[in-house]
Amino acid sequence: MRQYGNLGIVLNEVMLLMSDIITVNDVYYKYPSDDSNNIVEALNKNVLSGVSLNVGEGEFLAILGQNGSGKSTLARMLNGLIIPDRGSVTVCGVDTADDEHNFDIKSRVGLVLQNPDNQLITSIVEEDVAFAPENLGIAPIEIRKRVDDALMAVDMYEFRRSAVHKLSGGQKQRVAIAGVLAMLPCCIVLDEPTAMLDPKGRREVLRALMRLNREQGISIVMITHYMQEATQADRIVVMDKGKILTQGTPKEVFSQAELLISHNLSVPQSAELIYNLQKAGISMPDGVISDDECVEALLAFI
Repeated sequence: MRQYGNLGIVLNEVMLLMSDIITVNDVYYKYPSDDSNNIVEALNKNVLSGVSLNVGEGEFLAILGQNGSGKSTLARMLNGLIIPDRGSVTVCGVDTADDEHNFDIKSRVGLVLQNPDNQLITSIVEEDVAFAPENLGIAPIEIRKRVDDALMAVDMYEFRRSAVHKLSGGQKQRVAIAGVLAMLPCCIVLDEPTAMLDPKGRREVLRALMRLNREQGISIVMITHYMQEATQADRIVVMDKGKILTQGTPKEVFSQAELLISHNLSVPQSAELIYNLQKAGISMPDGVISDDECVEALLAFI
């Protein structure tokens, strides 16, 4: 088990006894009235209203929802960047509202933002990845190992001495992920990490995340509006107006095409085609979310 400061031993012992890394229990949140940048608050509404969920060890969780649904606020709550007005968020059993353990919790649950330029600090790739460990006072030899391991994990090792500003959007986002990895987190939360990327960059980032999840057992929580990305997750949570609308496996969630569409959400093209055929009275199986499954269902009908 990895250890993190004074809280490390406690967190490691707790993790041996539980399978959930993060537990969100009946949380409510409203942005402060002086936050003029928040439109939802201007309407004097809760951004989150009674949200409860868990993130399991080694789980890949996707969170969907239209703009204003509260998903980005929830993402920031998962590592203690935002504290709920009511309810609680715990990381390995430790409440994020506990100021004494705030930094340790943020080391355990890393947050990656939508725009990598907002998270990259230095001009050289390896220096940026080393920034957080250096500020922790970690020994140089350990920092070197962490930086190399993190860059290799996201396929950016060959760019370790490159200038950050010369990288593509997808490469920058992978460096941002590597910077979080160097903190040795057990969970990475990503707030629409592919929203500003082209299709190639999106594939690069998703591939890196899936590798971290499948090969290293790091829990991934990804906020996304790309339905095809969500099909790769173990579980999907759909949010609407600050509440959880539905959740389940990708097949379970996208089989509810009528519910999602009625809340102005899209579904994968294959699932939408099957849904429209079912509406037309044509017998089609539920749970079709991939192109291959769609072709198989159509061939079976013919």
